[in-house]
Amino acid sequence: MKNLNRAYHKPDYKFIITLAAIIVFGLIMLSSASVALGFDKFGDNYHYIKHQLLNGFLPGIFLLIIFSFIDYRFWRKQALWLLIFSIVLLIAVFIPGIGAKYGSASSWLDIFGFSFQPSELVKLTFLIYLAAWLENREEKRVSHFQEGLLPFLILLGIIAFLLFLQPDLGTMTIIVAFSLVVFYVGGANLTHVIGLITFAFLGIIGLAKLAPYRAARLTTFLHPELDPQGVGYHINQAFLAIGSGGLFGRGFGMSRQKFQYLPEVAGDSIFAIIAEEMGLFVSSLLVVAYAYLTFRGFKIAQAAPDKFAKLFTVGVVSWIIIQAFVNIGAMVGLTPLTGVPLPFVSYGGTALAMLMGACGIVINISRQTRT
Repeated sequence: MKNLNRAYHKPDYKFIITLAAIIVFGLIMLSSASVALGFDKFGDNYHYIKHQLLNGFLPGIFLLIIFSFIDYRFWRKQALWLLIFSIVLLIAVFIPGIGAKYGSASSWLDIFGFSFQPSELVKLTFLIYLAAWLENREEKRVSHFQEGLLPFLILLGIIAFLLFLQPDLGTMTIIVAFSLVVFYVGGANLTHVIGLITFAFLGIIGLAKLAPYRAARLTTFLHPELDPQGVGYHINQAFLAIGSGGLFGRGFGMSRQKFQYLPEVAGDSIFAIIAEEMGLFVSSLLVVAYAYLTFRGFKIAQAAPDKFAKLFTVGVVSWIIIQAFVNIGAMVGLTPLTGVPLPFVSYGGTALAMLMGACGIVINISRQTRT
């Protein structure tokens, strides 16, 4: 027991403070961005922020605190069962009476009036399993086609296929992206990783051609000036919001685009509202905060006590920064619109709670890093 206690030390407070700042800022901006939408849909200006606090922040802070005190090795032992449970939930969304359909996507479970998005849980549980699986293989085996690449593709393919059926291509893209990062750090052959990235890129193009709305998103990304009142409406309104914010913004609560002009103001378009109200200076600080959180996360991974902890931490920070890049990139025209939410900021209780839980495990790892 003495040896175990001696292994613990103070957590990475810089990581914690940066994380807390992003979360608090996100809640404040969501309270502003969602007022018009909340009143229009529910007759309550604060419907979205209340739900985010109740269904996202409160469960999230509970998970973060509890997970920060549970030894991270516990999750390694439960990795397989967690993955099986997650796959069962992904299948359950297609069961009538349990699965809930919003728009064209069957991505939710609705049990006793409580809505839950299993794909957000899968980000965490698949990452735990992937880190545990790679730790149990020597780097020589990971770099081998039959013992490394092939089983990795099978594992990832099962998850990606179930997400494709929903369809939830945004979540699928994020899981594939951070999984490739973890796979490479875990000892994968660089040629294999480059091949997978090429295959994934071609797959995205192929999926875009299969569905007209995906092809329209890709076309809009390449030529946003085309059809500004049709398929290009969303991105052009985002550009207008960001541009009208200037250096210091219109002021908190003073957005015009949130009044039913810009779609998804509480979701994947919230960065445009932040830029409109707070300006280039503050929105740039948010980008810097994400970058610094990633930097602190990689510092924790570098000093992690074992391979599982290293790979898991790399996966979590890759998950955050890739998702932030895809979301913000879409708003400024660097990436196509994918429906990916901004981490810790966009509306979505399950997404916020799962990310905070994942960061709780990273905090526990930071308490056991080599000093």
